[in-house]
Amino acid sequence: MPVEDRYFEDYPPGAVYEYGETQVSAEEIVEFARRYDPQDMHVDPEKAAAGRFGGLIASGWHTAGMMMRLFADNFLPKNASLASPGIDELRWPRPVRPGDRLHIRVTVLEATRSRSKPDRGMVRTLVEVLNQEGEVVMSLKPMNILRCRSPNPNPPPLAEERMGGGR
Repeated sequence: MPVEDRYFEDYPPGAVYEYGETQVSAEEIVEFARRYDPQDMHVDPEKAAAGRFGGLIASGWHTAGMMMRLFADNFLPKNASLASPGIDELRWPRPVRPGDRLHIRVTVLEATRSRSKPDRGMVRTLVEVLNQEGEVVMSLKPMNILRCRSPNPNPPPLAEERMGGGR
């Protein structure tokens, strides 16, 4: 189903989706880091080569930005995404390097309709960012509030149905 046609009901727990590919360049790593995370491992190829990672690596926040673009373009419903109250368990287990090709794997962990606002629900996912080798380079558990296609999951029966005269 196209992302623009999805609603809360289209994200069942256990569903797994894979999207993307975005290529990471050294220029992009340095540009982002100079502006937002100016540490040597991100901005200075010579110092990075002599450092702990043996070369230039992307800022984790840069990786998060690339993940968000893939997530927003491919997973979040265009007409039904309302907000996100936050994320849990953000991790960067492996560095992202120039030349890496990243994609995301999204697993729906929970989908809970709001009791106080039945026109929406909370979808909690595990997002894994993987490189071209299939190695997880970042993971997080975001929560997203999505509009429901049907505001009332259990509408009251019609008067005819209550009296046994339904069709």
